[in-house]
Amino acid sequence: MPSALSTYRRIFDAPGSLAFCTAGFVARLPKSMQSVGVIVMLSATHRYALAGAVAATIALSTSAIGPQVSRLVDRFGQGRVMLTASGVSVAAMSALVLCVYLGAPAWTLFPSAAVAGCMPSMSSLVRARWAHIYAGSPMLHPAYSFESVLTQISYVVGPPLAAVVSTAVFPEAGPALTTLLLAVGTVLLAAQRRTEPPLRAPRQRKEVTGSVLRSRGLGILVLTYVGLGVVLGSMEVATVAFADHVHHKALSGVVLGVYALGSCIAGLVFGTLSLRGPLSRRYLTGVVVMALSMLPLLFVTNLVFLAAALFLAGMLLSPTMITTNVLVQRIVPASRLTEGMTWTVTGLAVGAACGSAIASAVVERSGAAAGYEVTVIAALLAVATALIGARRLSHALAQARTAPASAVVDVCASQRGKGPRALPVGTAGVPPPATGATSTATVSASGTSPRAPPSPSRTSTPDGSETTSARAQAAACPSASSGAGSGVMSRGSAGIASPARAARICSADMRPLTSL
Repeated sequence: MPSALSTYRRIFDAPGSLAFCTAGFVARLPKSMQSVGVIVMLSATHRYALAGAVAATIALSTSAIGPQVSRLVDRFGQGRVMLTASGVSVAAMSALVLCVYLGAPAWTLFPSAAVAGCMPSMSSLVRARWAHIYAGSPMLHPAYSFESVLTQISYVVGPPLAAVVSTAVFPEAGPALTTLLLAVGTVLLAAQRRTEPPLRAPRQRKEVTGSVLRSRGLGILVLTYVGLGVVLGSMEVATVAFADHVHHKALSGVVLGVYALGSCIAGLVFGTLSLRGPLSRRYLTGVVVMALSMLPLLFVTNLVFLAAALFLAGMLLSPTMITTNVLVQRIVPASRLTEGMTWTVTGLAVGAACGSAIASAVVERSGAAAGYEVTVIAALLAVATALIGARRLSHALAQARTAPASAVVDVCASQRGKGPRALPVGTAGVPPPATGATSTATVSASGTSPRAPPSPSRTSTPDGSETTSARAQAAACPSASSGAGSGVMSRGSAGIASPARAARICSADMRPLTSL
């Protein structure tokens, strides 16, 4: 346990990491509170059918608009887009609350609900910052694991908080608190400028004009996530129905909390492991094991057995989701990373909505236990999707290792007096140039391309990629390793805290690293 704690302490060694992680947690709470808050608010004065329809409108709007917002983030930067999109969502939620408070006609609720889906995917924004700081570093694995745990905690804390506030204070209080937290969290996260990922030049024109879903392998991950979403949505409905069937409906929340506890524990432990083998194989293994863990749900007879089965299922689902996040970071171009991560979140949300609807219909017709059949079938479909796309995913990883990288400015070259030059980078981790540095990488004033520094040594990693020697790269650019007075610590940069960090900035030929 001490070593595990030290692992997670180290991810916060990067300057500004604790600040943006805390702000990100506040900013992501509204997403978990929004649906429950709206349902409790409207059910107090209207029929449940209307409450469900408005909540569904917000969910569908978020699924449709979310990836487009993230696409704008990749193009124009987090701070600029985040504040605008959240501002629109805050205005729409405020209008929705005001309409309910004033007793406006039911139809007036739907336009506001549709616009409220403009809320950015805060978890994707935070993961993009971790990728910017720890690209190519083993610390990215525990960072993503910690992010997964925080997401689980937000869904444990958020819905009950919204329900309690709306019930104990007044019906509109839950959505009002949701709107306030969104505004505060967005401002706090946008204020963390030095950890904001820099804008990256796309490698190809299609990275600008086409959908990031065209990235090889991403479609497989999104479809698998749709299956996992159906698993989660159907499991929640079936658990509530089963608890009601055994006359302990009030304990359904406790049982679902046990599931979340298992997921959190597994996520924390998984983040401390040093894993070997190809990432695609670990992903496929995780999906298969996750599906097998759902089988005991078909044989539950009481709440104790159900709690144990859900605890096991939660422990085996979390590692799969963490591995998926790492895969997205590897195969999606750096210039479209936020959009790629948002598509997986969208797939999960769409799957959860479909799972809830399907399981509700099945439970209504065939009984509570039948709801878990939907869960198991969805898990098996996720396995089938992963198996069918396994080869394509492996090819996507291989292609990502050999693809030309996005270009940013080599600050070190200009400091050596050789003029700016293009610096190929991996998926993330290179800060933008210092104020006053040239923002385009071309050739020197004499018309000839400047000579590159000595090529650093490389070593092979378990999944066939290459890692660059931090010591050799730091030697190629001594001014970067010191960081003092060099101008490398630019606005929007996470800073240089080690030779490895300097290596990522001064590398003459850096490729996406796959050392996890």
